[in-house]
Amino acid sequence: MKVLLINGSPREKGCTYTALCEVAEEIGKAGIQTEIFHVGKQPIRGCTACGWCKNGEGKCIFTDDAVNIALEKAKTADGFIFGSPVHYAGASGFITSFLDRFFYAGKAYAYKPGAAIVSCRRAGSTAAFEQLNKYFTISNMPVVSSQYWNMVHGNTPDEVRQDLEGMQTMRTLGKNMAWLLKSIEAGRQAGITLPEAEEKQHTNFIR
Repeated sequence: MKVLLINGSPREKGCTYTALCEVAEEIGKAGIQTEIFHVGKQPIRGCTACGWCKNGEGKCIFTDDAVNIALEKAKTADGFIFGSPVHYAGASGFITSFLDRFFYAGKAYAYKPGAAIVSCRRAGSTAAFEQLNKYFTISNMPVVSSQYWNMVHGNTPDEVRQDLEGMQTMRTLGKNMAWLLKSIEAGRQAGITLPEAEEKQHTNFIR
């Protein structure tokens, strides 16, 4: 089993990375493989709703950033954790543009556990956290929780490490992710099948 952790901060080894590492270490203790993927510092295009990704390959038409690389990695992942710094009480522009295309183009997420973590200096964390969780709840993904909302506080990695409750929350999240993945695998081996999907209905407010 493998968990793909996405670092949506422009700082590759900053506060968000520090929190993700704490989660990944705990998952690794349970014998589950992890990979932390950094979205990078190069501009990430927003989704243009062109529909090209629906051609059967599950790739985005734009190939000049990290989205397609992550989409390929997602095919072999059993769980996902997305991390973001808090920018103006929301998730970073990098991770927002990234996830809009990652989820719209990708097809490998249903019934795979997902979690979000956020890092902030002081405030705006719950708004950013709520924003990220909405990607899971529209994708048939079980949402992994912790003992508190998944956030750390600090202006530097060293300050984040001093957030003892935040770091404990990250470790608990890692334990819960590992437990849920193993529970899903045990259910699969016991013959429990995935829910049967109905044909999707698309409506709006005038029809």
